[in-house]
Amino acid sequence: MQLKPGVVAEYKARHDAIWPELADLLHKSGIRDYSIFLDEETLALFAVLKLTEDNDRDALPDHPVMRKWWDYMAPLMEVEPGNKPKEWPLTPLFYLA
Repeated sequence: MQLKPGVVAEYKARHDAIWPELADLLHKSGIRDYSIFLDEETLALFAVLKLTEDNDRDALPDHPVMRKWWDYMAPLMEVEPGNKPKEWPLTPLFYLA
């Protein structure tokens, strides 16, 4: 994901005060151990999360709470139509278990 310039503090503040209903939705959707990292030089965001086997992550874009969060965060990020954050996959190069 990609932040816009000058909004790092606000992005962090909004996540530090994540809505309880959004946290509950993410947990109920099978998302665990969720972290977001920032590359301060490029303002790129890198999200790491674990999914349960029975996760329902694909249904999140249709949920009203998720859509409301995206609308709330859209001024801070590069977004798709409908305010979904722009995302792109990264190529794994190394993993040590």
